[in-house]
Amino acid sequence: MKRDELIRLKMEKAGLPEAAIRAMLHGVAELSGGHKMTIDEEDILPVPDLPEWEQLVGDTEAADAELLSQMVVIKLNGGLGTSMGLQKAKSLLSIKPGINFLDLIVRQVLALQQAGCAVQLLLMNSFSTSADTLQHLQHYANSGLFAQAEDVELMQNKVPKLLRDTLEPVSLPGHETLEWCPPGHGDLYAALAGSGRLEQLLQRGIRYAFVSNSDNLGAQPDARFLRWFAESGSPFVMEVTQRTEADKKGGHLALRKADGQLILREVAQCADSDVPQFQNISRHRFFNTNNLWIRLDILHDFMQMHGGVIPLPIICNAKTADPRDPKSTPVYQLETAMGAAIQCFPGAQAVNVPRTRFFPVKTSSDLLLLRSDAVEIDDSGRMQLAPECHGIAPVIRLNHPSYKMVDSLDALGVPSLKNVQHLTVDIPWHFEPGAVLRGDVHIGA
Repeated sequence: MKRDELIRLKMEKAGLPEAAIRAMLHGVAELSGGHKMTIDEEDILPVPDLPEWEQLVGDTEAADAELLSQMVVIKLNGGLGTSMGLQKAKSLLSIKPGINFLDLIVRQVLALQQAGCAVQLLLMNSFSTSADTLQHLQHYANSGLFAQAEDVELMQNKVPKLLRDTLEPVSLPGHETLEWCPPGHGDLYAALAGSGRLEQLLQRGIRYAFVSNSDNLGAQPDARFLRWFAESGSPFVMEVTQRTEADKKGGHLALRKADGQLILREVAQCADSDVPQFQNISRHRFFNTNNLWIRLDILHDFMQMHGGVIPLPIICNAKTADPRDPKSTPVYQLETAMGAAIQCFPGAQAVNVPRTRFFPVKTSSDLLLLRSDAVEIDDSGRMQLAPECHGIAPVIRLNHPSYKMVDSLDALGVPSLKNVQHLTVDIPWHFEPGAVLRGDVHIGA
């Protein structure tokens, strides 16, 4: 049996939709066909100045109820947060007493609905996060958000790991779960099409999607920007923001020399010799926040024209079948980035947004900031910095190894941080209740 037939058969047996199978076969064809897997520095240009968020929304009237009812809010919710010591959906992390990421997302959508707008919510869960997420959503059973919790679930697909020498799917009898890997968040498009959700949304008159990561608590639906997006006629808009030293490993925006098209470049798509330029934040100034605005009708037509797939560039990761055993079978794991679709749509744009639209929680340091009084959350789920911060979030560095895991924060305590510029903790410590910090604080040996 030929390689592509083996891949198709394996994915069909696992119950995966045709859209996911076609996306996988597209990736394998790219890899086996000798297509260049890197985006070289010599082939791109830095992006010049971009439109500013504040200028676009400043004089824009907020979307009315009719326009808001044409929007779906999609949150990528497939992560477990294992790097922070979690064994459940990361979106269930508590950020304030009685409030987790998922509560905040639901509050934001309910606030729009209570204003008379029938805004749809979809959570792209993985097989690892589905059960936890659906169970928590039962708290909102009487909210009017859904008839049943499954109504808001969009299930992420999985793809087979490939033998490096033949690109055939790996077989590990007795360890079948190790045969599969996540496809990256570029799977959004195959998940929407393959689940039938894309057709359903369009049939209900929903044309605009706002997509973001569930752990980016600054990514809030904005009725003013929806109005601008709808009137712009653009098929695809990426929110980017100024890179800092903390962001130099994140994917950046660039212009393709050949045709001037906006593209996204991830570090995994760089040759080793280009990494210093990739990380040059003065040259490549804008990075992808993964907040995207997408015209669903244009997406649908584009996928129909391209055989049911979005031809995204492939990120090929060389791994071992068992990530805990470096001597196990060498494999490739193929993934895609959803922001890379910016290169597929003529007229796609990028907008430079304020840093407050990018507030991800990747570490315990990020979580401590959120739990402190430096961050305020209102009843509608809107998150903002306390006035004392003057628009600049305190920089928190919990450097001691014990603080890598979330449960260590209980012993640390939560001091007042709204008047802090920098807090560095290099040793195990405990802040007494009511502790107030100011300025630059360094706690070390």
